[in-house]
Amino acid sequence: MNAILNVIWLVLCGIWMAIGYVVAGIICCVLIITIPFGLASFRIAGFALWPFGRTLVDRRDAGVFSLIGNILWIIFGGLWLAIGHIVTGCLLCITIIGIPLGLANFKMVPVSLIPLGREIVPVP
Repeated sequence: MNAILNVIWLVLCGIWMAIGYVVAGIICCVLIITIPFGLASFRIAGFALWPFGRTLVDRRDAGVFSLIGNILWIIFGGLWLAIGHIVTGCLLCITIIGIPLGLANFKMVPVSLIPLGREIVPVP
């Protein structure tokens, strides 16, 4: 079932989100000081391509730099990304067919809001 939902997600939503996150990641990597944010954008892009069957967990080894980076991320873009995922998730949930896609969009809110110090892993 996850594979079917992932293919539907990829065709309807995922490819566009992933392209956006990859472009943001490239821009962040070009601006040398923001490379950690670029790497986070690439991780989110991978999650945006194939969200079903994967989940987000906190990394135990994340330190104070992850906290500072997350605060900067929220200020400069994370809040708007999270709002965008919430609005898109609500719009997708209007139809019965779009409910699983809307729920996947809601699942992306935490990683788009606070990406540093987290890891995307397969669901056991």
